[in-house]
Amino acid sequence: MTDEPDTPEPRQRVVRVSGSRRARLTPVPGSDPEPESGPAGVSPPPTRPKGARGPNDDQLMRDVPPHY
Repeated sequence: MTDEPDTPEPRQRVVRVSGSRRARLTPVPGSDPEPESGPAGVSPPPTRPKGARGPNDDQLMRDVPPHY
């Protein structure tokens, strides 16, 4: 005995892309196939902390880590 329904649900299919080494899947029904975009705006510059300032605080606030 199987518990499979009489009407199969739509599934993703593998689609060959000509000239490419990789295949592609069709979008899942009900999903948005467009990729997500990055942040809408540029983040504001960091605010300076209140209190005493050290000799290299200005340089540290201007530096951006390499992974940003």
